[in-house]
Amino acid sequence: MATQAPPLRLVRDGSAPVPGPATTRFPGAAALLRIGAGAGDPAEAARRDANLLRLVVWCLAGFGLVMVLASSPVASIAQYGSPWSLFERQTMWTVLGGTAFFVGSRLDVARLRRFVVPLLGGTTILLVAVLAPGLGKTAGGSSRWIGFGPVSLQPSELTKLVFCLFLADIVTRREAAEDQLRDLVRPVGIVLVAFAVLILAQPDMGTAVVLVCTTFGVLYVAGLHRRLLAAVVGIAATGGTVVALAAPYRRARLLSFLDPFGHASTTGYQVVQSLAALGSGHVTGAGVGSSAAIWGWLPNAQTDFVFAVVGEQLGMAGTVAVVVAFACLGWIGVRIVARTEDRFARLFAAAVTCWIVCQAMINIGGVVGALPETGIPLPFISSGGSSLVVLLAASGLLVNVTLHPGRKPPVSPSPRRKPPVSPTGAPGREGARSDRSIR
Repeated sequence: MATQAPPLRLVRDGSAPVPGPATTRFPGAAALLRIGAGAGDPAEAARRDANLLRLVVWCLAGFGLVMVLASSPVASIAQYGSPWSLFERQTMWTVLGGTAFFVGSRLDVARLRRFVVPLLGGTTILLVAVLAPGLGKTAGGSSRWIGFGPVSLQPSELTKLVFCLFLADIVTRREAAEDQLRDLVRPVGIVLVAFAVLILAQPDMGTAVVLVCTTFGVLYVAGLHRRLLAAVVGIAATGGTVVALAAPYRRARLLSFLDPFGHASTTGYQVVQSLAALGSGHVTGAGVGSSAAIWGWLPNAQTDFVFAVVGEQLGMAGTVAVVVAFACLGWIGVRIVARTEDRFARLFAAAVTCWIVCQAMINIGGVVGALPETGIPLPFISSGGSSLVVLLAASGLLVNVTLHPGRKPPVSPSPRRKPPVSPTGAPGREGARSDRSIR
């Protein structure tokens, strides 16, 4: 008779013994993690996954450099007077991101736990500062950046990494909570709502959606009760619908998503041009640099809609390769989560994997018209410094988790109980049974 795996228990101090990495309340998640764990020598598998993760991340980043160069010359001339300016900036951010990747790959992610509260406070201050007049930079109707001379920082991108650390930390500390709603869901919900409100005020609904998806992924892997998780998803979906319909511009985007060609000259213009660019690429595309969309026909061609430029210049072959790369990155993330025995590192790996894969799905879905367009960049490929540096830093930490999965602390054996002694001084029945079992 098959035995059911013991459920995960949500410890306040993280010191209690934790079930194996493939243990969870959900049979589907348990099966997924068991499949991801693979077979063979764990150390060799870890090195292989770390090398594959490095390869995928840097192929995407390198490909992003090529696509920024191929999609930005016209916009670069319009903004800076040179066709190379945006590419040079992206190259600079890639070098800085490479440094962050190198540092992250050698930094034990467990050391960051002690800085979770200061990081939460600092990130909140930055999100508020973005909205302050004179501090935040406004572009395209959104105030998402803080300017320091020629350099701009987007705090919402840093928020994603900090929020992943927070989720992993609080779930690990409260693993033995008896009341999951009060001790886990409520504090996570408070921080999530606080960040979402500040981010929606910029406005940036795409990042808020990524934070929500990341939260669901971590709670699922952590073993939150299925009914409670379903209730949380339902509340979040209802709240998201209300938020989407409350603002006129979001409501217009939703209506244009339902019928983009019916709003081709207004709110659906960008999606229609994106679909036209994708369709014109056919199978192999028009060639790198050969694009009509970059001449002003497709707004934000080098940022939010770079996937459409990939389809136009490299055709279906290029778009499928990008999708496969992100699918491979997600699969590596599942394997890392399956193999990692340290509770905090495992949940952090799950959070980062959900973040990157969900952001890619949301961006690609908006470009092809399968999801409402939210103005979120395509990870590693879209032009943007803050996004690229933070993503590469998170990927470096993921490499470190891969190579150092941790070991569960050994469970100390319980002291042997002395057999009861009868009044005559001989061992009693219980002691006799114990002696026989020892023999």
